[in-house]
Amino acid sequence: MAANIIDGKKLSKDIRNNVKERVASYKEKYDKVPHLVVVLVGDNPASVSYVTRKKRDCERAGMKSTIIRKDTSITEEELVALIEELNDDKDVHGLLVQLPLPDHIDKNLVIRTIRKDKDVDGFHPLNIAAIHTGEKGIVPATPKGVMTMIENAGIDVTGMDALVIGTSNIAGKPIGMLLVDAKATVTYAHSKTRDLKKHAQEADLIVSAAGVVNLVTADMVKDGVIIIDVGINRVEGKLVGDVDYEGLLDKASHITPVPGGVGPMTIASLLENTLECFEDLEGIRE
Repeated sequence: MAANIIDGKKLSKDIRNNVKERVASYKEKYDKVPHLVVVLVGDNPASVSYVTRKKRDCERAGMKSTIIRKDTSITEEELVALIEELNDDKDVHGLLVQLPLPDHIDKNLVIRTIRKDKDVDGFHPLNIAAIHTGEKGIVPATPKGVMTMIENAGIDVTGMDALVIGTSNIAGKPIGMLLVDAKATVTYAHSKTRDLKKHAQEADLIVSAAGVVNLVTADMVKDGVIIIDVGINRVEGKLVGDVDYEGLLDKASHITPVPGGVGPMTIASLLENTLECFEDLEGIRE
């Protein structure tokens, strides 16, 4: 049995094209386009690269994108004041502060300060809570991308035993809740889980978002398992996920590659979130 490869690169391209068409339509009808502002504190190379890519992708979709760069010497009070100013700016539809932040700044305070309806990352506590309560909110980009991939592959998770490895607030936890909403039975695992193999062998679907190389191998899973690899790790300069991709190709029914899987879907979902924030803030209903 050869696994079906869930191609996040191809799917993300379709989503980007759809976003681009909708943005062009709004530009023509209302002479307005979504505006995403990214605040970058410091010059962490990975953050700079990621933020630059976000700006490029926004502009390719016809959106306006602004990067506000601040030195690491900025105080917590100054950063909060900047966010509040952007919260009140009607020309700004989406707002995110690139993580990580310097140690002297409370990350959670910064996240809470961003307006819920401009929080394109979906990290605000009220947006996370909305996932748990089933209310309308902004779904974090990575979990949103994961669910889109599962649905697009024609996978119905109803009644499946799903194992989510990783319990971060931006990936593991919300992915688990979205799977619960889709009627899967979800087990969470993490670094302290005893006998991960036992849980993995019982799972119909495994989502690994732990950031550990070769965490899931072929001997740990049953035939026909569905594997969604959210992990991002660098090994000798090469990007790899959490699972033994080559070893699982002949055992899984569906699997996502790294790179080319969840990563492109995260960016595409961020563009979708920005567009949806724009629609809500501008009162556009089409």
